[in-house]
Amino acid sequence: QVQLVESGGGLVQAGDSLRLSCTASGRTFSSYTMGWFRQAPGKEREFVAALGRISGSIAVRTSVKDRFTISRDNARNTLYLQMNSLIPDDTAVYYCAASPRSYASSSMSDFGSWGQGTQVTVSS
Repeated sequence: QVQLVESGGGLVQAGDSLRLSCTASGRTFSSYTMGWFRQAPGKEREFVAALGRISGSIAVRTSVKDRFTISRDNARNTLYLQMNSLIPDDTAVYYCAASPRSYASSSMSDFGSWGQGTQVTVSS
């Protein structure tokens, strides 16, 4: 099992940028496919982006693909989500998740380990 801790959330204005981080411990970080999900108030949790443990495997939600970038640093056991040009609809709790699968996946059921989330609030 891997333990995940997110950080980097906050209150920003529309158009601003944030970089979320997810630090992993407990197991070999490089052996996991990693993903970001988010949950807005009153809505279901949804996929944002995933980066497979197999190099080049990536999946990104269509509505954010021109603004968000997912990356990982295996030497630092850290997953990142760079979010640019934020809009109020990006307001949500953002969760980091780990999957034993080899390739990027947008399905929550593929991810067995989850962090506690970090709040991102974008004001208009």
